[in-house]
Amino acid sequence: MATAKGLKEILTKKPTDIVILSSLRTPVTRAVKGGFRDTHDHELLSHVLRATLAANPNLDPSAIDDIAVGVVLAELGGHKASRMAQLHADYPDRTALHTINRACSSGLAAITSIAHAITVGSISVGIGAGMESMTKNYGSKAIPRSLSDDLRHSPRKEARDCIMPMGDTSENVAKRYNISRADQDAFAAESHRKASHAQKQGYFDKEIVPVKTRQWDVEDPEKLPKAAREVTVDKDDGIRHDASVEKMAKLKPVFAKDGYSTAGNSSQVSDGAAATLLMRRSTANELGLTGSIIGKWVGSQVVGCLPDEMGVGPAIAIPKLLDYTGIEVGDVGIWEINEAFASQALYCVRKLGIDESKVNPKGGAIALGHPLGMTGARQLATLMPELERQGQDLGVVSMCIGTGMGMAGLFARE
Repeated sequence: MATAKGLKEILTKKPTDIVILSSLRTPVTRAVKGGFRDTHDHELLSHVLRATLAANPNLDPSAIDDIAVGVVLAELGGHKASRMAQLHADYPDRTALHTINRACSSGLAAITSIAHAITVGSISVGIGAGMESMTKNYGSKAIPRSLSDDLRHSPRKEARDCIMPMGDTSENVAKRYNISRADQDAFAAESHRKASHAQKQGYFDKEIVPVKTRQWDVEDPEKLPKAAREVTVDKDDGIRHDASVEKMAKLKPVFAKDGYSTAGNSSQVSDGAAATLLMRRSTANELGLTGSIIGKWVGSQVVGCLPDEMGVGPAIAIPKLLDYTGIEVGDVGIWEINEAFASQALYCVRKLGIDESKVNPKGGAIALGHPLGMTGARQLATLMPELERQGQDLGVVSMCIGTGMGMAGLFARE
């Protein structure tokens, strides 16, 4: 397996670099009760795709060869709706599109898919995106009506564990690796504190695209379309500005009576979309867009782990990524590690020996939310302006993946 030569080569500008010109996202809002409760995932995707064109006015849309959209729960794999969103956002019909479902890493997988296509020369310019409306498609709507009896009762435990509820896997990690309830609550409260501070300071402003949408105050908006009101959603609405360890400690476990995972120290069910524009550096030079480059994709890695402790995924994927790119933990300035649950995020950070002050400096999914298909793309949109603000060179985006996997991607600031 080919690897990069280390930090010096990564930071050297080369014509073959896969560069990033923009990485944008909608706000992330609470499912069912939040700002996008009456907005479909493909509407959100259309907004962020249109914003990508607006952020790159000197790029002819016809130069964009392909769009990859990470999506997990949407009907029909999200493909038809994603294509509708693309064309509604005024992209040429010649621009291709496909969807990717690698569960919680789908957004990062979409970005990686485009980066790989550019690397091998099959395309020159592409967009990696992610979308999810957990309001519309989560819960009982996401549970399969039938599964093969052969697989459901497979003699191999790992096969049966693929349908284990995610909350149960969180409890497994906590108990197997001694992650206390107190530590999980403290981690969760800190996620909200960081997100609250970042929002109040305007740190999210560069990455967020305000979305004009509709809301209804009735259960069935189809029956009363005239009752809709137009609103503009421009902020993440899941942040608890008054969160504290004391308040977290009062919450009851939700997955096991003697468990540690609560609604407070687990990721929020949410809605949102994000998109990243990528191209080869030589292409950016040819198109006169060199000045618009904000960073580059360096590499991604994905690896499997036991399904019943899927949350340990980043602790396995990140070392594989570091080995692949030839760098060390200390070379990374910012880590965006998805907070599916405080138990697994804490375990991964401790296992890898990462300085917690470098992890999710603007808060993570516990405070912001985890719209499954969007998350990896959201993390990158959050990472890039923070690398600039802090003057850091390298950042990692990583997450655990339901059914037992982890994924990680390395990115460099220009």
